[in-house]
Amino acid sequence: MKSIRTQVGIIGAGPAGLLLSHILHLQGIESIVLEKSSRNTVEAIIKAGVLEQGTVDLMNQIGAGDRMMKEGLAHEGIIMRFDGRDERIHFPELTGGKSVMIYAQHDVNKDLIKARLASGGDIRFEARDVSIYDLDSSTPKIRFRGKGDEPSKEADEVTEITCDFIAGCDGFHGVSRQAIPQEVIRIYERVYPFGWLGILSDTPPVNHELIYTNHERGFALCTMRSTTRSRYYLQVPADEDVSDWSDDRFWTELKRRIPPDAAATLQTGPSLEKSVAPLRSFVAEPLRHGRLFLAGDSAHIVPPTGAKGLNLAVADVRFLTEALAAFYKSGSSDQLDGYSDRCLARVWKAQRFSWWMTNLTHRFPEALPFERRAQAAELAYLAGSQAAQTALAENYVGLPLV
Repeated sequence: MKSIRTQVGIIGAGPAGLLLSHILHLQGIESIVLEKSSRNTVEAIIKAGVLEQGTVDLMNQIGAGDRMMKEGLAHEGIIMRFDGRDERIHFPELTGGKSVMIYAQHDVNKDLIKARLASGGDIRFEARDVSIYDLDSSTPKIRFRGKGDEPSKEADEVTEITCDFIAGCDGFHGVSRQAIPQEVIRIYERVYPFGWLGILSDTPPVNHELIYTNHERGFALCTMRSTTRSRYYLQVPADEDVSDWSDDRFWTELKRRIPPDAAATLQTGPSLEKSVAPLRSFVAEPLRHGRLFLAGDSAHIVPPTGAKGLNLAVADVRFLTEALAAFYKSGSSDQLDGYSDRCLARVWKAQRFSWWMTNLTHRFPEALPFERRAQAAELAYLAGSQAAQTALAENYVGLPLV
């Protein structure tokens, strides 16, 4: 078994792990990133990318935002469609000039990998059998199996990394959260009775802004990846079989749910990708156990309705890098001790907003007539209240980091 040493061992090369590694590097702190998938897989994962103003600013500050600024789509609002009417929420007017950026998560991954490797970063792709030890000691350890230093591609050896700290950025199904004893961790979860059937197509977006539709047949969302590639979603039962949905059936149903003017101009085409994504709200507390710190999807999942997932991971990383930098600069562990509480305060605000947006825009199969009328009243209130629109806009573009 080969033994190596680093200051921070990072499990997971998604946006959270990559961003954490690069910011630590800029602070003079060493790290090693382990990722179970290949580089090609990480760079090809198709996920939504609505970046808050703060996320955009951070990508630029660390020198990884050039391509984002050239290819990303700045958005100053969204359209809420309900009861036969459209209500535009204008972000800059309501938030003092803030907006969001449409930029896919796999593009964020590409940019961060490029920046990290260009600065000499150590990212170990295709790391298998990752396990964590000695979390309660001052030298926690990570073991994994992967390619060794030999030229042969068949080389396979066990490596043990001794760290000062471990960051678990390996997602909902990763090993990091599982390493926390069950008697220590608390789980809060809401699984929704529906999912999003999504389709990706090389067609121009039907609108230059996102359209959120509350329709009697179910929720629909019109969004995009670029000016030539569109992404559309339909609310479907959670157990829906994607094979039951031909492209023609999807486009026909989408046209039923979106505004008539949008349906009339919608350009359809063959699907590049089609899948059903379940919706859940999930929080694990605390986000720290011993020398292990959870960040991103390993600690929390939000419904995509509020566009908070990637942005919450970025906030976790900002808090964690500040805490680690303070520790290595002064020896103080105060910020590390407060990491979980600080993150969770923001996480629960984002959970509330995502839960609220989901309840506002979707049709719940178990909803009583009273609840449907109350939902309609909530939408009507949103349309007529600048205060309500401001609250939506402030949450959507991103609440301040505190």
